[in-house]
Amino acid sequence: MSGRTGQGWARCLPRVFAALAAGVGLYGAALVVAVPGLARGPASVADIAEGLQDAVVNISTTQTLKGPDDGAPIRKGPKGSPFEEFFDDFFDEEGPDGMPRKVSSLGSGFVIDPSGLIVTNNHVIEGADEIIVNFNDGSKLKVTKILGHDPKTDLALLKVEPSRPLKAVSFGDSSALRVGDWVMAIGNPFGLGGSVTVGVVSATKRDINAGPYDDFIQTDAAINRGNSGGPLFNMEGEVVGVNTAIISPTGGSIGIGFAVPSNTAVNVLDQLKEYGETRRGWLGVHVQNVTDEMASALGLDAPHGALVASVTPDGPAAAGGIKPRDVILGFDGQSIRTMRDLPRAVAGGTVGKDVLLKVLRGGKAVDVTVTLGRLPEEDDDIAEPQEGTEPEADDLLGLTIAPLTHELRDKFRISGKVEGVVITDVKPDSPAAKKHINVGDVIVEVTQEAVRKPEEVIARLRAVRKSGRPRVLFLLADADGELRFVAIPIS
Repeated sequence: MSGRTGQGWARCLPRVFAALAAGVGLYGAALVVAVPGLARGPASVADIAEGLQDAVVNISTTQTLKGPDDGAPIRKGPKGSPFEEFFDDFFDEEGPDGMPRKVSSLGSGFVIDPSGLIVTNNHVIEGADEIIVNFNDGSKLKVTKILGHDPKTDLALLKVEPSRPLKAVSFGDSSALRVGDWVMAIGNPFGLGGSVTVGVVSATKRDINAGPYDDFIQTDAAINRGNSGGPLFNMEGEVVGVNTAIISPTGGSIGIGFAVPSNTAVNVLDQLKEYGETRRGWLGVHVQNVTDEMASALGLDAPHGALVASVTPDGPAAAGGIKPRDVILGFDGQSIRTMRDLPRAVAGGTVGKDVLLKVLRGGKAVDVTVTLGRLPEEDDDIAEPQEGTEPEADDLLGLTIAPLTHELRDKFRISGKVEGVVITDVKPDSPAAKKHINVGDVIVEVTQEAVRKPEEVIARLRAVRKSGRPRVLFLLADADGELRFVAIPIS
């Protein structure tokens, strides 16, 4: 700026300030109009929160432990999950060795029925000897019955006996949530009492390795210790999630919280109310993801669906005609994009219902009807996905193969139910070795055709090379008969 220009601007300043003060002039008028608007801030959620706070409760529990060997029930996340712990649990001082001691826990919950039905997290009330519900008006009620609880979704349904109808909230449709939608959490962080925080939906359908049915809503609304079991509301005042977990290196909110979607919660809570337990659907299959390599071998344009590695004998899928190497693309009208979509869809199905499965079999789409069974609680692993190790093979021989004789069966301790061609050696640094194909594995199928002799394996591989396909699909069994598919590049 030159000295002249600076002096000219300096002479103008008094007139500019006068114009602003008078609210006139091109820029002055705009600023005078805008400032009051900015002073008001974003739209308030006070009216929504005021109508909901009486339905949100604090949950306090006590548990008496008989001695130090019992161990305090510190709620840590499942192994491999990205959060260190759930956010309740405050401990009384331990008594002398061998003496009983009490463990206290604080969490949140919300009323869903005026007669006294309250939702919270399973980990908030797990193992409690006494559960007290504290209401916003200062009143307290003792929980008379735990109607049911479900560790897999971390939900629990409690019953209290109020002298008058309670303020209740209703569930909304969590599937309608979009990333960026505003949401509000109300809970009991750090035992402070009812607190309101606001944020947005950061993501949906989050898998945090907490269990086979992970489908969390992620939010940046502040969620801290003690918010467990509290509601996540949309801007219509409907519950769209149950706050359950956070990722935090310190135990405090860093803007990454997770809630069980309301659509999942409603299904579980209805079953807990009616039966006192969950009754999940069951197909009876072990599945794995379809990789890029597998997709081309299976005739898919892109990797999607759940690849059936094995079928439980006498299970619903077996009765309906589902076969190993089928790729399940749809379940009861729901698209199955990845392996993990299938357990969630099946678990939410109605036991005894005939459901239509869209299946890719031998490169062709077919419809299969299966009567859904009930998941045996002792056999939960049947419904859970199994990733498989997804090995690969190169030309024919990174592998040395042999007929499955009695001697080799004994040598590698291979189950009598396994049939095929045994792998006796794997060349180091070969594609097979890189994909963790092991000595003692048994080749059961090549390109979806059973093999019993080494010559059959060789013939199938030659046919694949001749066709120009870049990969060949193996079905392998380990010594115990556990099956997995492997897509092998052909050089």
